[in-house]
Amino acid sequence: MLKISIVGFGRFGKTLYRLIKDDFAIMLYDTNQKVFTHTELAKNTVTAKDLSAVYKSDVVFFAVPISAFEQVINSHKKYFRDNHVLIDVLSVKQHPAKIFHKYLKDSKTQALLTHPMFGPDSSKDGFKGLPMILDKYKTNDSTYGFWKEYFESKKLRVIEMTARQHDEIAANTQGLTHFIGRLLDTYGFQSSSIDSLGTKKLLEVKDQTCNDTWQLFNDLQQYNQHTKRMHLKLGIAYDKLYNKLLPKQVSVDYITFGIQGGKGSFNEEAIRYFLKRTGPSKYKIKYLYTSGNVLRALHEGKIDRGQFAIHNSVGGIVEESIKAMAMYKFKIVEQFAIKISHALMIRSDADINEVTNIMSHPQVFAQCKKSLSEKYPNFKPVSGKGKLIDHALVAKYLSEKKLDKNIATMGSKVLAQIYDLKIIEDNLQDAKENYTSFLIVERI
Repeated sequence: MLKISIVGFGRFGKTLYRLIKDDFAIMLYDTNQKVFTHTELAKNTVTAKDLSAVYKSDVVFFAVPISAFEQVINSHKKYFRDNHVLIDVLSVKQHPAKIFHKYLKDSKTQALLTHPMFGPDSSKDGFKGLPMILDKYKTNDSTYGFWKEYFESKKLRVIEMTARQHDEIAANTQGLTHFIGRLLDTYGFQSSSIDSLGTKKLLEVKDQTCNDTWQLFNDLQQYNQHTKRMHLKLGIAYDKLYNKLLPKQVSVDYITFGIQGGKGSFNEEAIRYFLKRTGPSKYKIKYLYTSGNVLRALHEGKIDRGQFAIHNSVGGIVEESIKAMAMYKFKIVEQFAIKISHALMIRSDADINEVTNIMSHPQVFAQCKKSLSEKYPNFKPVSGKGKLIDHALVAKYLSEKKLDKNIATMGSKVLAQIYDLKIIEDNLQDAKENYTSFLIVERI
């Protein structure tokens, strides 16, 4: 009777054993001997405690994690003999082919690549009709013919293909299925009292894929070089479908622009400059205060176009915008710049001697650093959190007495007119030619 060893007795190792246990003399090996506890073994089966016993068999199956495969082969190679047949059962095929090539170079040891496309869940009612992928790889005709006929005799559906063909197809089938299953689980997809047949099938996909270990899922995604293309394609398909559901225009009567600043901000000055130059004639401006809010609203279909500051000739990049841009996909319609000047303002009922803090956007402080240090060294520069990072909103809050009299703000002198603030000093920017660049963006 042919002697077979199975290295690894996890979920699939047990499934493989169930498939072949009645036909061969079986040797089982696992680094964790506790896995054999409470396991009923056939009479023709023994367990091994050391590797030398494993390689007394004629054929060795490797039912180990994909990520552990090279380490296993490397540590076992000293036991390989010319008469051995090594068979991997990994869910990826180019990776084990590469490892076998590396460690069996100039060796007569045979290697067969297989992928039993089933597991303990899908084979619980038997193996009939389940797919078994074979790649002859480094086996002779006799060995390959034997195993092909054997798997067919077990009623498996044998499919012959190269390792590359397998991985290209598997990335877009098994890899995609496992990714969708984990995605549904991460989403929190659960059964309800009104589940349709389609919902129940999705729940089955989630439950079956998530019943496998995270290591298997991670290895499936990481060790098949074609899955990265699948991930990107899936993301593109999602964006395309999502965007198709959004209205082409928020309102049929006008174009809705969302801007980074509030009323009286430099962003408002910039958008009005842009609209006067390019149109459209009918539009609505939404004051969203932060770059993140602008791009989120654009993504959610709440605005048609967005605008935010990206760079200043003195202050450099607008960090807030760069961070927000990393979170979303969008199309740049135009980049333009306007000249910026900064005024220091306080509440109408406040006195400059009461001021201890200046609250404004970090870019304002970067553009006025020298002037402030020379003229107002005792004023502490602070930036608000969330929407209050916008100096126009700070001005509004000052006028509404939501901020204390000891707080001043800096920005366009237009704010003083809108919110009844007192201008202490204008043109505090360090450079006379102080320009800020803005982006007009829309959905892809």
